[in-house]
Amino acid sequence: MFKLFRKILREDNFLSLSGNLIIAVFGFGGFALLARTLTPEDFAEWVLFISGGSLIEMLRYGITNNGLVRFLSGATDEDRDHLIGSNVLVSLIVTVIIVGILAGVYFGFQEAIDDSAYAALFKWYPIVAFINLPFNNALVVQQAKMEYGKILLIRSISSTLFFGFLVVNYFYMDYSINEIIIGFIVFTIITSIFCISKSWDGLALIRKANKESISTLLHFGKYSTFTLIGTNLLRNADVLIISVSPFGSAAVALFSIPLKLTELQQIPLRSFAATAYPKMSKASIEGRTNDLKGLFNTYSGALTYLFFFISLGTFLFAKEFIILVSGTQYLDVALHGIDIVLIVKILSLYGLMLPIDRMIGISLDSINKPSINALKVMIMLTANIIGDLIAIYVFESIEMVAVSTLVFTLTGILVGMYYLDKTFRISIAGILKSANGFYRNLLLNFSR
Repeated sequence: MFKLFRKILREDNFLSLSGNLIIAVFGFGGFALLARTLTPEDFAEWVLFISGGSLIEMLRYGITNNGLVRFLSGATDEDRDHLIGSNVLVSLIVTVIIVGILAGVYFGFQEAIDDSAYAALFKWYPIVAFINLPFNNALVVQQAKMEYGKILLIRSISSTLFFGFLVVNYFYMDYSINEIIIGFIVFTIITSIFCISKSWDGLALIRKANKESISTLLHFGKYSTFTLIGTNLLRNADVLIISVSPFGSAAVALFSIPLKLTELQQIPLRSFAATAYPKMSKASIEGRTNDLKGLFNTYSGALTYLFFFISLGTFLFAKEFIILVSGTQYLDVALHGIDIVLIVKILSLYGLMLPIDRMIGISLDSINKPSINALKVMIMLTANIIGDLIAIYVFESIEMVAVSTLVFTLTGILVGMYYLDKTFRISIAGILKSANGFYRNLLLNFSR
């Protein structure tokens, strides 16, 4: 039993899950502290700072990240150095371009932006974009190398430091949102310096960037960038549309509480997806279609079983979840008659669809069909935006915004299955059979 336990502790899925759990626990705790500390208007500004920043990050890193992970899985040592160096160079160039655009927009519309909930994003993200470059490059390089222990350490440093700062602020300081963002910047700098000192970020290899590797990454990235941006928009489009709707910034703060549920639901999903993608890419490159199908079925089925119990818990204890995240202040808010408990219950159903949807996307990228994955995400995003606009301007209901999430996710699953079925046959029976086998083997190992 001890040997099995030690083996589990060293297993890639466990290390990846641990990293995401650390992010989630401290992120959840920090979110709850900020929800209690800031006014709804300032809290909405923080939510848009994080959401907008995440969207830009997807644009910045989507160009090369997925391609780097895919091609490193089957590369020689020399090719690895060229790919990593090219990734760093492209990321740096894209960062300069994005910061230049943001600065131009801010100085061109400074007064309007300063009076909006997007003030923090335009003021502070250009700084964040440069200081988190080594931090984010280190994460993707280590994922490509499947060094999940190092990823765990990097995430532990950044998350624990900022969470500790928020705890001190909650009990003793009561800082403003700008001071909180400055704290966020300071701890990001510390994490980036650590990554540089360990040479984990690939910066030293920038001199080995070459035209061939850059072309390889950009060719794959032209599709994966759109996919990542679209995926991020699928998570944040609701908040962005609500922020410019008649419901206003206070509704953004309120709706962000149930959205935190979807982040918690995706903790195990992100973890297992991070380990599945290199394995599936390697199987695809080596022409092992049956192994690729087996990985898809096992991951999809095992995660769906897990998510059933997660969704059941959040559905039954929706009110308690809200109180845990933000206290009772948002339960007591009579804002446009929004039922925040109902929104949590609707989004808990969304969790049941997440595993298969995510694994379909990963599979399409693994078989070098990023254009199909991009098409899938585009269809989902279009359905989401149309659904949100109908919910807000026709039904005048934030609850219907949550319902549109169910509709666009189901749409994406059907589209993805149609195209993936051309490579290997997908069947619900096969997925469930693989999941049953996975958990049966897991129980047998623990019983020995």
